[in-house]
This record gives sequence, structure tokens and C-alpha cells, in this order.
Amino acid sequence: MVKEQRQKKIIHILSTSGDAISGKALADQLNVSRQVIVQDISFLKVSGQPIISTHRGYKLEKQALPQRIFKVRHETGQIADELYTIVDLGGTVVDVFIIHEIYGELRAPLSLNSRKNVDDFVTYLAEGKIMPLKQLTDNYHFHTVTASSEKLLDMIEEKLKKKNYLINI
Repeated sequence: MVKEQRQKKIIHILSTSGDAISGKALADQLNVSRQVIVQDISFLKVSGQPIISTHRGYKLEKQALPQRIFKVRHETGQIADELYTIVDLGGTVVDVFIIHEIYGELRAPLSLNSRKNVDDFVTYLAEGKIMPLKQLTDNYHFHTVTASSEKLLDMIEEKLKKKNYLINI
């Protein structure tokens, strides 16, 4: 295996593993010596890969995606459009939450990052088994949104503003 291919494979293995992987385990998987792995890891670190060396082995540092909280308001019939606006621009709607006068913060995880996710969510709401949190606060609610860059979050914010969904905090 060529050095560049091996290094790509190391990154792939580390990115798909939930735990740290020892240099010996990597060496065994890639049919090279542990010393070759140590050299590859050093090169990858210098090249900017966020690899951490731990007592149990190597792992990729989890890099937090940029995130922003948007305060929004709209009618129930506009839920899909609001969420499409976010996911179509590359955002992930992490959650929805409200600040209730009596109950305080009420939060529900969503993890919506595609039109299919949005469609499934809106279909579930339409079945009437649950109601949107926004109905408890005169349609005002918040979304935590992540994206791969601040620029994408700016674009999402601008689009929500143009559609009159965004409320200035």
C-alpha cells in the first residue's frame, strides 16, 4: 500500500471508530510495522489532522461544528418551509426549544439534516399525536442549528430573515 493511501486509510479508520485505536492494531490492519504507523501519525498531525495520542491509542479529536441559535416565529403550516430553508442550505436542525413562563426551558432533539427528515417530522406532526412546542408560546420558538461553516450559518440566517421567520433577540 502506498504511503498516501495508507494515511487516508488511517484517517478513515480513526473517523469511523468510536474509541481510540492502538498503533499495533492499526499496524496489524494495514500490514505494516508499528513504527510506520507512528511516522504516518506524526506526518498527519503536522499536516493538520486533529489526531490525539492517548494512553489507549490514537483518535480523531471531535471538532465541534459552528452552531447558532435562531429565534423564529411562524404558523404551523409553515413548519416544513422553515425547516427546508435550513436543511437546503446545508444546516442541521439540532433541536427545538421554547422558554415557557411557568415551565422554563422545554427542549426536544430533532437532528433534521435533509428534506426526507423534515418530511418525516412534518408527517408525524400531521398525524396529531403530538403538537409543536411553539403552540405553547404564541408560535415563538428557538432552533439550535449547526453547519459546516459560519458562512453557511450566515446564509441560513439571511434566508430566514427574508422569509420573515427570524425574530431579532
